[in-house]
Amino acid sequence: MKTEPNKSLRQFQQVHEILEANGNDKAKLITILQQVQDAYLFLPPQVLTYIATALNMPIAEVYGVATFYAHFTLEAKGKYIIKACDGTACHVKGSSKLLDTLYEALKVTPSKNTTEDMMFTVEAVSCLGACGLAPVMMVNDKVYGEVTSERCREILNAIMEEEAALKE
Repeated sequence: MKTEPNKSLRQFQQVHEILEANGNDKAKLITILQQVQDAYLFLPPQVLTYIATALNMPIAEVYGVATFYAHFTLEAKGKYIIKACDGTACHVKGSSKLLDTLYEALKVTPSKNTTEDMMFTVEAVSCLGACGLAPVMMVNDKVYGEVTSERCREILNAIMEEEAALKE
């Protein structure tokens, strides 16, 4: 099978544009990784290799930065990232029931936490910093406080309805 010329460049066009916008400056690696993750929703291994090559950096250094900061992820995540707090205040107020509801409703588990359609990812986190609103969950950047199992299902249904409307 014959490969097309510049297939690699087309495959990484968005990454290439991000690198150029940052002047191919290795001092801007964190910014580059943030922008790439915003575009891809995670940092694919082949993209990290491309970045390392383009910036003339060891791949281990790029991986080191990508794995050091909790903000970065090397695994594909859903369009909606749901962070359910399981810190002390939330746990006491029933966050384990909230997590159970999320796992059941979305048919995911703690070890396989992203839905097959890549719509949702569920993460249990130590603290979201909103203890007074316990139990708390966050969907992307929106915080929901005092979330019961019923309220959780309402939030998920609203998101699913919104997605269905976008497809029409």
